[in-house]
Amino acid sequence: MAGMTWQAPTATGGFDATVRVPGSKSITNRAYVLAALAGGPTTVRHPLDSRDARLMLAALDAFGSSSRPVADGVVVEPLCDGTGEVAVELGNAGTVARFTPPLAALGSRTVRFDGDEAIRRRPIAPLLGALRDLGADIDDGGRGAPPFTVRGGGGLPGGAVTLDSSASSQFLSALLLAGPAFEKGVTVRLIGGAPPSEPHVAMTLDLLRTFGATPERDGAEFHVPPATLSRAELTVEPDLSTAAPFLAAAALTGATVRVRDWPSRTTQPGDWLRGLLAALGARVSLDAEGLVVTGAGGFAGQDLDLHEVGELTPVVAALLCFADGPSRISGVAHLRGHETDRLAALAAELSGLGAEVSETDDGLRITPAPLHGGTFHTYDDHRLVMAGAVLGLRVPGVVVENPATVGKTFPGFTETWTGMLT
Repeated sequence: MAGMTWQAPTATGGFDATVRVPGSKSITNRAYVLAALAGGPTTVRHPLDSRDARLMLAALDAFGSSSRPVADGVVVEPLCDGTGEVAVELGNAGTVARFTPPLAALGSRTVRFDGDEAIRRRPIAPLLGALRDLGADIDDGGRGAPPFTVRGGGGLPGGAVTLDSSASSQFLSALLLAGPAFEKGVTVRLIGGAPPSEPHVAMTLDLLRTFGATPERDGAEFHVPPATLSRAELTVEPDLSTAAPFLAAAALTGATVRVRDWPSRTTQPGDWLRGLLAALGARVSLDAEGLVVTGAGGFAGQDLDLHEVGELTPVVAALLCFADGPSRISGVAHLRGHETDRLAALAAELSGLGAEVSETDDGLRITPAPLHGGTFHTYDDHRLVMAGAVLGLRVPGVVVENPATVGKTFPGFTETWTGMLT
């Protein structure tokens, strides 16, 4: 991806393509954390290799969990305690910023966390407060955001804590993932409303069980008792949210797109796409080789609550700009605290190319209008690069700013996208 912009290619006719998407970022970074907490080495097969995943491995290395590549994945060794001061680079990775502070509190090092300017604007204060209540020594200068320092005390008492996870389900997942290593385990009672993206909570619980933990849930209360984790190997599923623009391409152009190795059972939010595409009139089938979608071309406007699948919003919003009538996306107020304020960014960029898109309290109103080419700014947000690519299928001259930021989840995205159309 040479240069700072990329002209998104236009689909000139129907096509029939098969694509492979990288491993799930959400599963990869959860698996790395649990592998570091395990009692022996774990081979994580087909993980995502991206900036976020490398930042997670580097953070774990700073805590004493070394890793090494193998032919089809990464071997992660258990945490090894040490002393002294270390620094952890967060980039703009929410999973690294939220999942690693509890691990720092379990060790004896002093760990300073910081990252990109954008990560300093992303919410984390509720998690840091909960960790303090569980016995962690954290200095954030009262900011409730990076940079902050965790002074490890050689372990964490754990126990019961209340948590407001309404801004991000990652706050809850962070405590649950580390819970088996707390002296008393952890019991988390949620306050302030349900966390967004319930599938990601289910993913965390599923992976904990895979590594031998016994998490329990009773409504808004979660309990993870102390446990010795173990898993010789784990294979990461393809990232179904990263598949979204490719499936949107089928729906938008009437083409056929196959996504290889789509799982028959998954906790990934991206699996929701199958129902959406069927509602848009596409033919959708799942077999042992993967998911096949053939679009119908036109489709009606939609009223969608994306609270549980918010990360799909950028691509879905771009797709709905081509509907036959107005659409509404709701339930995604939390997207204002993602890689960027995704609602403001989408309203600005989609409107800038001719659509009529406005923010609501918890989402977007989208009224299709004739679109034209121009620069689609991406705000260092990988999902916005994918949204720009979708627009370019039907709109000549869409120039996507900073396409390299898509390396957060799919370093080879632009090459795979262009290959799909040829």
